[in-house]
Amino acid sequence: MLPRELRITRPQDFRRVLRGGRRAGRRHLVVHAVATPATDRPVRPARAGLVVGRGVGPAVTRHRVSRRLRHLLRPRLEALPAGTDLVVRAQPPAADATSAQLGDDLDAALARLRLTD
Repeated sequence: MLPRELRITRPQDFRRVLRGGRRAGRRHLVVHAVATPATDRPVRPARAGLVVGRGVGPAVTRHRVSRRLRHLLRPRLEALPAGTDLVVRAQPPAADATSAQLGDDLDAALARLRLTD
């Protein structure tokens, strides 16, 4: 579980990231990112939100994918610049992906967005 301060929970924050941010797509997921300028808010840690829709599979499968993504996101959030908001959208192939595959796609997407090395 991600601590509350590391989660995006408000619908308007999800919309802001999905509509106004940059994105990088991979086979199993799409990562949307937006950096909040330091002048808008006090410095806060990077946050993440997940979107795992019905296209991924039934509820059990969606929850399994969500758990894997949360587990993979936690250490990566610490490495991101403060004030960064991420939304990770799982694609239908994520249902059959291993944690290693999801982690590789997440790392590749973050690198493409130039958020990590």
